[in-house]
Amino acid sequence: MWSLLLVILILSPFIGAVTLDISEIFKPDSLAYKIFFDLRIPRVLFAFFAGVILALSGLLFQTLFRNALMTPYTLGISSGAVLGAGIAIKLGLGAIAFGIGAISIFGFFGAMLTVFLLIYLSQFLKSSQHESLLLLGIALSLFYTSALMIIFYLGDAMQNDMLIRFTMGSLSVIGWQNPILLGIISFILFLSVYIYRFELQLLSISESQATLKGIDTKKVTLLLLMVSSLGIGTLVSISGPIGFVGLIVPHIVAKIHPTTVNKRIIKTALFGGFFLVFCDTITRGLSTQSELPIGIITALIGGPFFIYLIITKAKR
Repeated sequence: MWSLLLVILILSPFIGAVTLDISEIFKPDSLAYKIFFDLRIPRVLFAFFAGVILALSGLLFQTLFRNALMTPYTLGISSGAVLGAGIAIKLGLGAIAFGIGAISIFGFFGAMLTVFLLIYLSQFLKSSQHESLLLLGIALSLFYTSALMIIFYLGDAMQNDMLIRFTMGSLSVIGWQNPILLGIISFILFLSVYIYRFELQLLSISESQATLKGIDTKKVTLLLLMVSSLGIGTLVSISGPIGFVGLIVPHIVAKIHPTTVNKRIIKTALFGGFFLVFCDTITRGLSTQSELPIGIITALIGGPFFIYLIITKAKR
């Protein structure tokens, strides 16, 4: 399976609406060169790093809260980012600072605000009430969706079109700025998770077990949640919401490699990157009038998987 995913990663830049002549790719003055190095390669790398962030964030949330259904998507963090971006679109804001778009900045703060809100609300829950936290996340998502509908109602046709496209998710990037930014953030997230891999292993068993080993569970949990949310907030503010990757990938890796959490970190990160590149390759390879949004593909795969998880969890 890993070999197949690696082959997909290598072949992905050659798949798209425009068929590239391999002999023209390395000629700097050719159109093929510009398409390959300014569009295709950056997009594949962007998809890979996005998959790493989503998969590792899913693994983190499921481990820290010991709940198979916990992800930034189901907890409303992605919805918070979408609402923030929607507000920026409605206000018609452009670049705010250092050339960074208002949509990205508002989306990032929407995600981070949701994280702080969840952390604050979780203080009123007992340590065993992680299902209640999931319900809080769902409630926040519904609230954000309602607020977004108001923006839709008040917006004009152009604003609504921008918002609809944003909420569907897209990995379409031009140039290397966003892939490099996401690459740095995914590396920081991976490094943070890997450094605390043994603490995560203990936390996956129970919080009391980790405390008995001398681990400051609140500090570790807060730090990892903040780094993960930084990654998710940045990603969603650029690409829009890409659901279910953080839900699917950790479970698939756990099925393929049924080991402890600390030994699945690298495999989860790699599989997440390969998986999203595979999904993005499907969207570019389909013969449609316009490119199918990546969020639709991941939702089509993730929706049934989410139902499967709920049913199997209820049977236990």
